[in-house]
Amino acid sequence: MLVSRAGSGRGLKKVARALLPLILMATATPLLAQGLPAVSVTTDASGASEYSLTLQILVLMTVLTLLPSLLIMMTSFVRIIIVMSLLRQALGTGQTPPNTVLVGISLFLTLFVMSPVFESVYNNAMVPYLNEELSAESAIEVASSPVRQFMISQTRETDLSVFASIAEIEELDEESVPINVLIPAFMTSELKTAFTIGFLIYIPFVIIDLVVASILMSMGMMMLSPMMISMPFKLMFFVLADGWTLIMQSLTASFSI
Repeated sequence: MLVSRAGSGRGLKKVARALLPLILMATATPLLAQGLPAVSVTTDASGASEYSLTLQILVLMTVLTLLPSLLIMMTSFVRIIIVMSLLRQALGTGQTPPNTVLVGISLFLTLFVMSPVFESVYNNAMVPYLNEELSAESAIEVASSPVRQFMISQTRETDLSVFASIAEIEELDEESVPINVLIPAFMTSELKTAFTIGFLIYIPFVIIDLVVASILMSMGMMMLSPMMISMPFKLMFFVLADGWTLIMQSLTASFSI
């Protein structure tokens, strides 16, 4: 009987310990809800809109979820990662370098290329906003200006004209291009430029493959794979030509900053 009572007492203690966090959460939730400000938009005497803290946090979390897409769509990342992928295919090395290495190289090259734009955004928009010298709307407008200039400088006029005609915009001014027209035109131009660079990279490696294949055919070694023989020669040619430095130098120089 004593053993059963001791066991039941221990069981009650375990249940109480398990329910204690739930009870605390249930009692704390109404208190936290009372302390959170409501989602509201107010207008001051000058006509500027002011947002509550909850709405600002909601907008910030939405921007953070879209940040990877913005990095891909509005920076030099697309061109760099495509050229790096085409280079790996031209070398015929399979998954070497791995995708993680290529993405890392592309990210750091993107930071290198976009550093003047990021510095302009930080100095002209972020710092005044943190010092409460600019409102959120003004800071966003100031921050978008250098990004738009970079995108317009890398976008072909034909691509802008195509998407402007799709959007039924008759008169197209570079200073007032809508963002919904500029982003797809910029990405299309980046894809064209990346594939053009990839074509130029492929040519010397294709020549090496043709030379090795013709030599093997003349020697009667038809059962031997030309790719297996040509890959060491392609790697040696790429290393002796200091290929990585040339590729990165050409990529960074292809952006007119």
